[in-house]
Amino acid sequence: MSAFAAAVGALFADPNIGRDAVYTPEGGAPVLVHVVARRADAVTDFGDARIWSETTRVDLQVAEVANPRPGDRIEIEGDAFLIQGEPVRDRERLVWTVDLRLA
Repeated sequence: MSAFAAAVGALFADPNIGRDAVYTPEGGAPVLVHVVARRADAVTDFGDARIWSETTRVDLQVAEVANPRPGDRIEIEGDAFLIQGEPVRDRERLVWTVDLRLA
């Protein structure tokens, strides 16, 4: 394991940054994972209008979730979400960023 991978693992395990979650692949068994939540607002331009919407994104470690897919379920603190859209990996291939919607 590289030093960078170890640092990413430590960040996800830090209780001030990461949260425990349950990841359940579609048709699979639930797995306890750590996530870093990002609940930023998004502003989208549509013609002359600007549309504001809440978003829910989380980062997952590739070491814990090898291949997240749309439709997989993530439960965080009792709230259930489904992955929507294609997950995106970071440059170092250590972290997935996924968009979520309420289940």
